[in-house]
Amino acid sequence: MSQESRIPDVYGPGTHTDRTFTPVPEDTERIFRLIASQTPGFTQDEEILSKVKFEGESFPVIPGPIKAVSVAASLHAMAGVLADEILTIRGAENRQRQITVNTTQAGLWFGNIATAYVGNKDVLSLAGSGELKELLPNWEQGWVDTPLKYRTTGLYPTSDPEVWYSLHGSMKAEPVLKSIGVDPSEPISTNEEAAAHIAKFTSKLSPEKLELTNLLNGNCGSICFTPKQWNESEMGKSLAAHPFINVKSQHQAIPTPPVAFPPLDPSDQRPLAGVKVVEMTRVIAGPQIGAILSSFGADVIRVNPPHLPDINIMQLTLNAGKRTIAIDLRKPEEAALIKSLIADADVFIQGFRMNKMPKYGLGLNDILKMAGERGRGIVHVSENCYGPDGYYAERPGWQQIADAAAGSAYVTGKSLKLPNNEVVLPSLPVSDMTTGALGAVGTLLALRDRAAKGGSYAVHASLVAVNTYALRPDVGLYSPETVAECAERFQWAEMRGSHHVLDLLITVWNGWKRVLGDTLAEDSGFYQSFENSAFDGKKLSILKPVVRLSDEKSTPQWTTPSVPYAYEKAQGIKFQ
Repeated sequence: MSQESRIPDVYGPGTHTDRTFTPVPEDTERIFRLIASQTPGFTQDEEILSKVKFEGESFPVIPGPIKAVSVAASLHAMAGVLADEILTIRGAENRQRQITVNTTQAGLWFGNIATAYVGNKDVLSLAGSGELKELLPNWEQGWVDTPLKYRTTGLYPTSDPEVWYSLHGSMKAEPVLKSIGVDPSEPISTNEEAAAHIAKFTSKLSPEKLELTNLLNGNCGSICFTPKQWNESEMGKSLAAHPFINVKSQHQAIPTPPVAFPPLDPSDQRPLAGVKVVEMTRVIAGPQIGAILSSFGADVIRVNPPHLPDINIMQLTLNAGKRTIAIDLRKPEEAALIKSLIADADVFIQGFRMNKMPKYGLGLNDILKMAGERGRGIVHVSENCYGPDGYYAERPGWQQIADAAAGSAYVTGKSLKLPNNEVVLPSLPVSDMTTGALGAVGTLLALRDRAAKGGSYAVHASLVAVNTYALRPDVGLYSPETVAECAERFQWAEMRGSHHVLDLLITVWNGWKRVLGDTLAEDSGFYQSFENSAFDGKKLSILKPVVRLSDEKSTPQWTTPSVPYAYEKAQGIKFQ
């Protein structure tokens, strides 16, 4: 379908809606070809591209009009193509190798953090019974231990009846609440009361006042823009100047020769076996980059700053195949430990504000200098909210902020036909998870090019870039009729602006269980199980990697289960 044949503005300014429905696997094939054709350096060889096959349910399995599943599934397929190319470089060429992506599994993958099983019980059941908190080390520092803290992250009305605003507690809600006049100690007992209380304050403030307040206080937040408003903003234009899969050779760095992949070990023939990765990230998007790379065979050492909170439940899935340590960069002797690891690494992933890292000797140019001095290039991967440059590049932000800024929340709200111009977050950690896939594809591309051309590479993965790509006119949106049919099938519960992404995730999980119960069963074939885990020794089952290669020895899979944050001692840890 050409973009000219789409219907404009069905879900508000800057939206482009399909006139007819195309089954999800078929439409995903189109979007895969689209992204591949727009990505500098990605193969256009039809013999390779035709190895990709999409399968799955014909109809969407997540709420709303945004084709998030197709975009994410396309990125997984691109990772598979690059894996195939890397295997060929490593002497394991197979012209009959097939690359398969199940689009239904790609949809379930968005809920990865809540679809695990521990001791044969699903995670959400364990959370509801209180058993889960006994299994997980607590890193949360009370981030949502009161209704007010929990509801600080939400979308709220402003004094402008046309415009809503995205607040975010950033794992420390008190300063955000105080900045808009809310007393964090107010005795409020339910989430619903908390949302109504916060709305009393936001509705007295203009969106511009809320934006300025957050900027001045260094807090996260965003006006809930329409797609058109974002695309026409200076920041939107800055981001649009970069390719979606953003990989740049660092020509200013000290020249380094091509770096051959190590010989494939017969005991581990996965595409990235022997590749060394240091990951210093938090929450979902950055850790998902590392999780995908570890499933492709990379040796990933994840670093958590011990003084910063993180979300407990993520320990079950996002550390699969990794080893984890704690390093406090404020302590020179500990900063030296991570530098020694990076000095031996092929890839460094970081999920903090870019201009914060030079303070610790870990900025991009610091990493490039280290690579030049050792005579071997490196792949530097940076993940953030707004993109690599532009006036918001250093502004803090999380998935919910990206959803609001790019227009995804506006579009989702319009699709639900709520009163008072209410906006609603997409129902799963879509942009977080997809940004992980985006960063992984960029890393694979850069590693392939480093082997052929040498040099060092900078990869950038942005949450807002993921949102804006899925809203492009050449991608399209599902029609209101398709959205309604999906809602009727799954009987989604009510979704509102104040709902936290965890609330929405539970809503989707419940719909999935009603309709896709067999698919979500631990023995469905979609899960990879480990009989013994670090979580009280219990069996751990997590969703398999989305992409499958037809040769079983090379297909992405994890060889070790997920482990808690900082599970090993940093002193003395080395790559295997």
